[in-house]
Amino acid sequence: MICVVLEESTEKCGRTKMSELEARVLPEATLARLTQYLRALNALDAQGLERTSSGVLAKEAGVNPSILRKDLSWLGSYGTRGVGYVVRELAEHISRTLGLNQDWRVAILGAGNLGRALSGYAGFKSRGFNVKAILDIDPALVGKAVGELHVEAIGDLAKVVQREEINIAVLAIPGDAAQDLVYELAELSVRSVLSFAPKPLLVPEGMNLRRVDLSTELQILAYLAVQG
Repeated sequence: MICVVLEESTEKCGRTKMSELEARVLPEATLARLTQYLRALNALDAQGLERTSSGVLAKEAGVNPSILRKDLSWLGSYGTRGVGYVVRELAEHISRTLGLNQDWRVAILGAGNLGRALSGYAGFKSRGFNVKAILDIDPALVGKAVGELHVEAIGDLAKVVQREEINIAVLAIPGDAAQDLVYELAELSVRSVLSFAPKPLLVPEGMNLRRVDLSTELQILAYLAVQG
């Protein structure tokens, strides 16, 4: 379960939107699906659609309509029976709920093949995540250009975090080195970390760490292929 802050929405009876913010706990599965809904809404908006139904939106997101309606009920009443959802309005509300209206400044730790590929991923910037720095421990890589950035030394992490006001770190480095950096990032008040390290990491209190294990995902695909 993940706690986010949601704005109380307008009820169907026409009551005025409340200005107070209420902390609610979103199930993690719902949180993951909200990202799918946002992607689908942006696609619909790009097609020029102003409104959509729960059925169409669910199909675009690849979920059951009843699940979609239940997920969106966490956000309040944003649909009207027989009319559906205003595409941009719902997209903006989901974006606020996910915190995408904030300035997210990302540092990638590790300038190997994975780190360089991540730094050039256009999807980050289009979704509000600005890669501001890439760092590595290898002196041979420090100073080399990676897109619009230049690789900086891991030893300068504290300086880079302060200079660029980093609030998200991406770990694209081996597991042993990643653990030490998790502790250092916590001391630097970087509380959000995405890890590609191939091992579980101990997470200090107050830090949110998401782990992407590519080898595990491939193994799952291999199993499913054999079973199918």
